[in-house]
Amino acid sequence: MKLTFTNLATPSGHQPVDEYTDAPVWLQRVFAGTYVLFCIVLGIWLVALPWVGKWFEDGLVSRWPELQRVLQHGFVRGAVTGLGLIDIWLGVWEAVHYRDHVPGASTQNNGNTHDGNQ
Repeated sequence: MKLTFTNLATPSGHQPVDEYTDAPVWLQRVFAGTYVLFCIVLGIWLVALPWVGKWFEDGLVSRWPELQRVLQHGFVRGAVTGLGLIDIWLGVWEAVHYRDHVPGASTQNNGNTHDGNQ
């Protein structure tokens, strides 16, 4: 049996397209709104949850007393609260800096030509 490289060659036919197309504007807005809402709600939960007593007494971690003791330390509570504040900040930042990307309106091609000939 003679080994050749012809079976390893890329088959001729439809080649993958190197172009990137943006999602429709309505889908971009739905995604951005969902992302902002998710970030803010999760951030509020992360800020408030470590400081609520019910979380430790008869709530989420009541089955694991060792984990309950670790989560009651001030530095752990502060770290979780800090993550919540960062999450809220990310949601607000995304809402403030959101811009629509209209599909097909990009005039910049970064020096690439996509004429189909290579």
